[in-house]
Order: sequence, then structure tokens, then C-alpha cells
Amino acid sequence: MLLAIDVGNTNAKFGLFRDTELLARWRIATDDRRTADEYMVWLDQLLRLEGHDRADVGAVIISTVVPRALHNLQLLAHKYFGVDALIAGRAPVGWGIALKVAEPQSVGADRACNAVSAQAIAPDKDKLVISFGTATTLDHIGPDGAYLGGIIAPGVNLSLEALVAAAAKLPRIAIEAPPTASVIGRNTESQMLIGVYWGYVSMMEGLIARMKAEIGKPLSVIATGGLATLFQEQAHLFDRIDPDLTLNGLMHLYHQRATEA
Repeated sequence: MLLAIDVGNTNAKFGLFRDTELLARWRIATDDRRTADEYMVWLDQLLRLEGHDRADVGAVIISTVVPRALHNLQLLAHKYFGVDALIAGRAPVGWGIALKVAEPQSVGADRACNAVSAQAIAPDKDKLVISFGTATTLDHIGPDGAYLGGIIAPGVNLSLEALVAAAAKLPRIAIEAPPTASVIGRNTESQMLIGVYWGYVSMMEGLIARMKAEIGKPLSVIATGGLATLFQEQAHLFDRIDPDLTLNGLMHLYHQRATEA
């Protein structure tokens, strides 16, 4: 089986695949100081809860936007699974798609994995991939799978944390859909919730509309990230939500490499 690991700025996600089937997924807060031993203590228990053993893992593939976390994950693969981890975007695991931007080396590994995954979902069609993470990103993927550029905006949680940190009297609130469609709040908490939720809905609506107009062709809007479902509840912005888009991209890259080998 394949263990796919996607390390973001906030969370690291682990997915266990049998061929193309995602059997289990887990997440842990990103910490570049976490050792291979600490990862294994955590992961070993989760594998057993799902009825698996570490001996079942025959390959590991990693994508990361946190370079300092990579060494300990490579050590995890070598020490506990007896394999050399494959690194997405490095030989022998090339992206298999063109990165048609001014600085292709700067494209985040997660965004490239999302492009690979989106191409498998909607081949021969333009795609707009929206990822809700530490940053909110919108990426244009061509009909041939090429990454054609996109947008980086502050993430929802990041914006809310900045607001609370900068305004001493504002309380911390949970991000959720407001109870009504009203955009006039009657207390501080409801006003903050309206500002965050409907503010982001409006931003998404505006950016999606602008990107569609600039691309000028029919496209499929694919969203990923924990908050995608929350925004879809009230706004219906996306054609499809895939919470495992990045992990599936890693799986496709692994099998692509296996095919080319």
C-alpha cells in the first residue's frame, strides 16, 4: 500500500491507498520539529485502529510546502517503513504537467498536486481549483492539465486571527454559516461572523466571475479544503468538492511514475 503525505503550513495530511482507493486519512498539526519517532508513535496507533500494520506500507510519497519538515518524514519512511520516500516534483516523480508561469519553481507542491488531481477528474476541460488552507488559492488548469497561474489570498482563519489580534475588544468566534441571510448583525459576534462568512463568499463570487470572464471558456470549478463545504452550504459556488484532492494528486503521481518506470 501507498502512504501519501501532504504537509501544509497548518496541517500535515496522511492518506493510505490500496491502488487508487483511499482507505484511510489522518491529519496532524504541522510542526517541523516533530521527529520520525513521534510521527510513528502517532501513526502506528492510527494504522492499527483501521486494521492495518506498518508492514502493509510498501511505498511513501511526500509533498510539502514546509521544507524543514521533509527530513524527519524521509527518516520516518526509511526507519519505520523500510523505503526511500518519493518527493513530488523531484526525480523520479516529475509533475507530468507543464507549469506555464514565470517562475515554475515557485509553484507550491500542493497546488501542483491539485492540478494533477483536477486533470484526472475533468480531462480535456479547463478547471478552476480553489483550495481553502492557510492561504486561499484559485488556480487555472488547462484542458491538457497545464498549470496556467492563479491567485493567492489570505486564508479565512488567518484573516480572522489577524482581526482578533489587532482589535483588543473583539472576541474569538468559530467560523460557521450565519443562521440567516441577513447581512446586518445585531451584536459584535454576529457582525464578525457576517463579515468573515459573507465577505469570503463575496470575494469568491467576484474572483470566480473575473477568472471565468478572462478565461472565456466553460470550466469546472473544483474546491478542496475543510471550509469548502461550509461555503457551499449557502453560496453554491463550486461544481465539485473533493476534500482529498491533494492526496489523490500524490496517488496519481505515484502511479504515473510507476507507469513510466
